[in-house]
Amino acid sequence: MKHKRNIILLLTLTACMVILCSFPVFAAELTEAEVEQAVANQGKEAVTGNIFIWFLCAIAFLKVSQKIDSFMASLGINVGNTGGNMMAELLIAGRSLASSMHLRGGGSGGYRAPSSPGDAAVGGSFLSGGLSGAVGRQVERSAVNTAPGYTEHSSIGSVMYHSSLNKGGDFANNVISRIAQGNYNQVGSIKGADAEKAYISYMGMKVDSTHPVPNYSNMEIGGGRITGTESTESGSREFALYHADQYMAPSQGTYETVQSVDGATWYKQYAQDAVTKTPYDAGGGEVAYHESIDQKLPPTPPRKDRI
Repeated sequence: MKHKRNIILLLTLTACMVILCSFPVFAAELTEAEVEQAVANQGKEAVTGNIFIWFLCAIAFLKVSQKIDSFMASLGINVGNTGGNMMAELLIAGRSLASSMHLRGGGSGGYRAPSSPGDAAVGGSFLSGGLSGAVGRQVERSAVNTAPGYTEHSSIGSVMYHSSLNKGGDFANNVISRIAQGNYNQVGSIKGADAEKAYISYMGMKVDSTHPVPNYSNMEIGGGRITGTESTESGSREFALYHADQYMAPSQGTYETVQSVDGATWYKQYAQDAVTKTPYDAGGGEVAYHESIDQKLPPTPPRKDRI
């Protein structure tokens, strides 16, 4: 009777392990294309929830494996060790949690500089929103690290960011907003081809055959400023945007007020006519000037935090 009960228990545990095995196998075979398709079909929140579920399934798989190991050992079968005791695991988890909170500024050591653009841009305490909130913030931090080129390796955050950027999605716009309005020294800036896509998405521009979107080049987004060159059929000219919460309104030249998709207000200025004087020797010890009219951006307005 005892052996029969042990056999039934062994079969039950084996069945549980087989079922739970399918989750880590599925996660291991997950490709970037599948993640991108999932983001397009379900959105960031659903995909983040799935990641959280996979995380819990992995823990359950390890626990079932440990239980089977213990049972096999009781039958006199030599097996590998798949984990320590529960108290040791709790102590390790507690130390990891304390370390994470300390790095976020919650420890007794006081403030510590962010270790990456994502850490600087995406706030929130370690347990804010529960474990699912922690996973979501980590994905967003990964995306923020990708946008300015801080990290180049592929991650779920980077895949989600580029997929959303190509569609002008909310996830990408939220990442762009954090960088555009962030601390330049800590978060950096978006440059290159991605910056051109980011600007079009962040300003809510839609491709329309009747109103074609201008071409943009030499773009940089970050630190409360957006600069670049706008090209249309009539020509090219430089422009600059200044975040209204961070910069005073321009006092020189004309400007317009525009809004980005996150509701932020920006002062936008184009390069304007300016007289350039080039000195030359007119003879007899006299200095004369060649004058020309060039397109130049007006001086950058002062930052509010430096007044």
